[in-house]
Amino acid sequence: MPKSKYDKIYHSLKTKIETGEYAFQELLPSENQLILTYDCSRNTIRRAVSALVTDGYVQTMQGKGIRNIFQPALQTSFTMGGIESFKESAMRNNQVPRTEVLCFTEINADPKIASRTGFAIGTDLYYIQRLHYLNEKALILNHNYFLKDIAANLTPEIAQNSIYEYLEQTLHVSIVTSKRVMTVEKMTEIDEKYLHLGNYNCLAVVSSQTYNSDGIMFEYTQSRHRPDYFRFQDNAVRKTIR
Repeated sequence: MPKSKYDKIYHSLKTKIETGEYAFQELLPSENQLILTYDCSRNTIRRAVSALVTDGYVQTMQGKGIRNIFQPALQTSFTMGGIESFKESAMRNNQVPRTEVLCFTEINADPKIASRTGFAIGTDLYYIQRLHYLNEKALILNHNYFLKDIAANLTPEIAQNSIYEYLEQTLHVSIVTSKRVMTVEKMTEIDEKYLHLGNYNCLAVVSSQTYNSDGIMFEYTQSRHRPDYFRFQDNAVRKTIR
């Protein structure tokens, strides 16, 4: 089955859910109606719906239909199981994103950087500091390291918009896997300078190593989040005990 067909249906239904065309707890059109709407097979619809179930947008109920269980988050909210950019997360939560590039430079991984990121010593990298705003409030300070061989011709202008959008749509990089570690760390001077932490002296920190379809790590990112606006969410399904 061509992925493009069910993928387009998935994104169409996802958009309708996120924009409120299908209200929270409302039943989506029946499977037969969706088949007519999208002019496709039953299997294609079921595959698109299955992806929505996995991502926590809908719940299927045998004999009743497909119920919308998506609610926009009031705070910045990222998904544990998926890989999404800051821009995608903001749009999913109906919030207005803005990114400010604080630093953009090309570096060569020394032993300290190699130990921290997982890149080999001597690797040519882009190093980027970015400050992410939601609704004009500075919430996340990102330290990004991108492999130059993969993220070719990256610029500050691209970094200000969406690096993932550039990688996927312009360079046709397939972003597949991300390994993440979440910690709580004391604030640094740069955190205090940009994130306006008030009475807080610590942050939620998410460190990630991201791989393409060839199994090559092309990105290491440390995202430093204001704790009062930090929220990671997951969609968990309890397995039947046999």
